[in-house]
Amino acid sequence: MENAERESMEVDVLIVGGGSAGLSAAIHLHDQIANHNAKVESGEVQGEKLEEPMIVVLEKGPEIGAHSFSGAVMNPAAIEELIPEYKENGFPIESPVTDEVVYFLGKSYKVKFPIVPPPLQNHGNLIVSLSKVNRWLAEQAEARGINIFPGFAAKEALYEGDRIVGVRTGDKGRDKDGNPKSNFELGMDLKAKITIFAEGPRGSLFKQVAKKFNLRKHKQPDTYSEGVKEVIQIPKGRIAAGTIIHTMGYPLKETMGGTFIYAAKEDQLVVGIVGYLGTEDPLFDPHRELQKLKKHPLVMDIIKDGEVLAYGGKVIPAGGWNSMPRLYHNGMMVIGDSAGMVNDQKLKGIHLGMKAGILAAKTACEALVKDDFSENMLSKYSDLVMDSYIKEELYKSRNFHHTLGKGLVASAPLLALQEITGGRGLVDNPPIEKDAETTEPVIDVWGPDKMDHKDNQLPKPDGKLFFDKLSSVYLTKTQHDEDSPNHLLLQDGKVCSDVCDDKFNSPCNQFCPANVYEMVSGEGEKRKLQINYTNCIHCKTCDIKCPFENIEWTVPEGGGGPQYSIT
Repeated sequence: MENAERESMEVDVLIVGGGSAGLSAAIHLHDQIANHNAKVESGEVQGEKLEEPMIVVLEKGPEIGAHSFSGAVMNPAAIEELIPEYKENGFPIESPVTDEVVYFLGKSYKVKFPIVPPPLQNHGNLIVSLSKVNRWLAEQAEARGINIFPGFAAKEALYEGDRIVGVRTGDKGRDKDGNPKSNFELGMDLKAKITIFAEGPRGSLFKQVAKKFNLRKHKQPDTYSEGVKEVIQIPKGRIAAGTIIHTMGYPLKETMGGTFIYAAKEDQLVVGIVGYLGTEDPLFDPHRELQKLKKHPLVMDIIKDGEVLAYGGKVIPAGGWNSMPRLYHNGMMVIGDSAGMVNDQKLKGIHLGMKAGILAAKTACEALVKDDFSENMLSKYSDLVMDSYIKEELYKSRNFHHTLGKGLVASAPLLALQEITGGRGLVDNPPIEKDAETTEPVIDVWGPDKMDHKDNQLPKPDGKLFFDKLSSVYLTKTQHDEDSPNHLLLQDGKVCSDVCDDKFNSPCNQFCPANVYEMVSGEGEKRKLQINYTNCIHCKTCDIKCPFENIEWTVPEGGGGPQYSIT
C-alpha cells in the first residue's frame, strides 16, 4: 500500500486553511475573476478570459468551523467590502455592540474605569461566533463553485527549486507506530500555480516555509498570547445582548493580560481570559485562571444558576508589525493569523485576516491573467497591504505588546506616549525575547509553595459552572483516532525528567488548556512526561512556550481535533 502511486491534482490557486482569511481569499478571487471575464466580454479590457480556474481550499478540521475559535468581537469593515449585502444574506451576528465598560478587578472588588480606553471602544462592531461565521463564508464560497476539502491536513510544502508549487496532505490510516492499517490512504499532492497559506496562528506548514526561505529575516520573534473561553447559558434577562465587559487585574497575578465578557443573543455569555506567553511564570494556566474569574462577584452575579455549554483555547499572535514575516515568495503568499495580522492593542484580527485575503486574491487574479507567479509579481500583495488599514492598525500598535508586558503601572505612561507619537513611544522596535525564553525558575516566582500556593488552587468543580481541565476538554468534543501517530513530537524526554521538572515544575502541564501533558511516575525517582495527544485542541501553545523548545506541534491525521460549533 505504501508503494502505491500517490495521487496528484493540478489546481490554479490552493488555499491552505478554511478560516475567515482563507475563505475570504477564495470568495474574492472568484469574484475578481468573474469581474475580469465580464470586462473582457464587454470589450472594456483587452485580453483573454480566465476559463473556470480551479480554486481549492484545504481544511484540516472535519468540517469548516470545527477548528474556528475566537473571542469574538468583529470589525465589519472587511465583510462589508467582501460581500456588501452580507446582512441580507444571513450573516450570523450574535449582536451589535450596544454597551461597554472596563473594570479593574481585585479578588473581591471592582473599580470601573471612568471612560473606556479608545483601543477597547467597540461601538459599530459585531459580537459573533467565529465558527458560525466561517461556516457561513463556506456556504458563500461553495455557492460560487469553489472546491472545499475538509478533513485534509497539509503536511508538507512541495518545492521546485526556489518556488512553492503546492502541498502534500498527510497520510490517513496509520497506527500509532506509523504502520498502515486496513483503511490506509496515501496523502495527495496538490500542485498549484499559487499557494496561499492561511493556517491560523503558528501555522505548522508556513513555519517550515518561512524557515526555508528566511522570511523572518530582520524581524522580531513572533510572540503570542494564550486565550481560553467558555460559552455559558445564563438565566433569561440577566444581561442585555450586545454588552461588553473588559477587565484587568484579578485573577492574573504573575502574567500580564485581561479578560472579556460578551453578551450574545439567546442569553448566552462568552467569558474568556487572555494571558501573555512572554510571562516569567512557569505555572501560568489559563484554564485555572478562567475558573477563578467566574468566582469573582462581578462575574458570579451574571452567571449564577447558568451552565457552561462550550469551552476552547488557542494562541493569539501578538508581535504585530514588528514580527510580521515577508508576505510572499515565488508561488506563494501568506495571510491572516499565519502572518501575525492581529492588532493586540484592540484585540482584533478577523477583519485584518479577511482584508489580507481580499488583497491576496486581487494579486492572484492579476497573476493568473498575466500567467506570472514569480516573487516579483506576488510582491504586489505586500504593496497592497502597505497601502491598507492592515498596516495602519498594526504599525500604530507595533510596540504595544512589549510595553504592556512591563505591567499596568509601569506601562501606563509609556502607552500614553505611544498614543501621542503614533505608536513609537520612547523606543521604537525594542528588543524582545521569544516566549520560550522568558520563563523563570518556579522557586523564584512562587517560592517553596509552588503549586500549593493559594493562588494556584482550582475552584471546586461542580460539572455545571466549574470544571477541572479534563472535563472542560470534553466540552470541546475533541476527537482523534487513538490508534494514530502522536503528532506532538518530543525531542528529548530526558530534558523533561532531568531538568524541566525540577527547575520549572513542567510548565506544559499547566499552560496546555487540554490536559495533554502530564508528568507521571516512572522508573526510579524521576518523573517522565506522558503525552495524551488525543486530547489536543490544536491551540499550539506547546510549540511556543516550552522553555527548552522541546515540543513540536505537527498536524495530526486530517479530521482530528476539536469540533467547535458555537465558539
